[in-house]
Amino acid sequence: MPLRISHISAGLTAVVVGYSSAVVIVIEAATAAGASASQVISWLCILGLGMGVSCIGLSLYHRMPVVSAWSTPGAAFLILAVPGYSLPEVTGAFISSALISIAVTQIKPLLKMIERIPPALSSGMLAGILLPFCLTVFVQGNEDPALMAAFIGVYLLGSFYFPRYVMLVLLVAAGCAGFVLNQAPLTFAPFQSPTLIWVTPEFSWAATLSLALPLSLITMLSQNLPGLAILHSHGYRPPSAGLLNSVNATTLISAPFGGFTFNLAAITAAICMGDHVDNDKQQRFWAGVMAGVFYLLAGTFAASIVSLFTQLPQLIIHLLAGLALIGTLQASLVKMINDEHHRHAGTLTFLCSGSGLTMIGLGSPVWGLMLGGLIVAFTHVRSEIKPTQKGAHSN
Repeated sequence: MPLRISHISAGLTAVVVGYSSAVVIVIEAATAAGASASQVISWLCILGLGMGVSCIGLSLYHRMPVVSAWSTPGAAFLILAVPGYSLPEVTGAFISSALISIAVTQIKPLLKMIERIPPALSSGMLAGILLPFCLTVFVQGNEDPALMAAFIGVYLLGSFYFPRYVMLVLLVAAGCAGFVLNQAPLTFAPFQSPTLIWVTPEFSWAATLSLALPLSLITMLSQNLPGLAILHSHGYRPPSAGLLNSVNATTLISAPFGGFTFNLAAITAAICMGDHVDNDKQQRFWAGVMAGVFYLLAGTFAASIVSLFTQLPQLIIHLLAGLALIGTLQASLVKMINDEHHRHAGTLTFLCSGSGLTMIGLGSPVWGLMLGGLIVAFTHVRSEIKPTQKGAHSN
């Protein structure tokens, strides 16, 4: 069956939604890691190329719409966690994160242990990481309340009437606001051939524990597992370990150039899997292929994309980043609250993860997850002791 317009439009929509909702967060993460302007371009270039190659290769090989992505929650985590580490240490953490993820997929008992982390804990940790970004939306009201109100208004209207394109509309609004605040139109930089900049990695236990381990957990729990679930929900049954190893290997290869993480997409993948793409489920893989083509184009024009976003005032950048993450924060909080058995542990994980606590080189998400794990273990032991005590009393 030949390529259809619906395949092209679905692939393009997936890329536009993916980029418009998170590119500003990736740029902030790269900047926070100490990347220079040319290195920020390298980050977006390798991410676009990596997603493009993996989408095309995996979709063609498995004959199903396999869409990869960068980890937006992972990028949000990096913004808060990387200060205090050098760029080579951060790069080493990306490699360590990929190796941890590969090890997890190879060791089935370890993969099962990761999968058994209560949803309240993983969701609470993710919600804690995202909370400061979402709060920033309202903090910006101290500087420009009218602009804050306008962006929130656009976001709310979009959430009701055109949720799939709300971030795209916000990007247009950001361009208009940037014109008003800068008193000059936003401009694209002239096309430049993509240049990848190598950063020699350095490894340290502190970066491994505070950056690599949480990044691997965030990517596995909040990205890869939902990505597999989306495929299963549409009737596709790919080899899970093979897919995960492929995206992890992409991270391992691209990390020195700024490829901080690759994972299976969920939301953007769903755009390529619906009946609107093709009535024949077996032909929808073309949408995944087209998503890869457009990701390659985005990576090729990375310099122009970075130049556009770096012209936006920080006020607008913070508003875009915060609004882009509200949906993920809301979903995480709902999962945390709905897990009634572990709700208390999840709540404390959430509060600790969002506190900014740093002790002995470990960041607040690590402490939050450990605290939640201790509470879950204590609750389990306590529930085991109670029946024993009751049995002793009855005797």
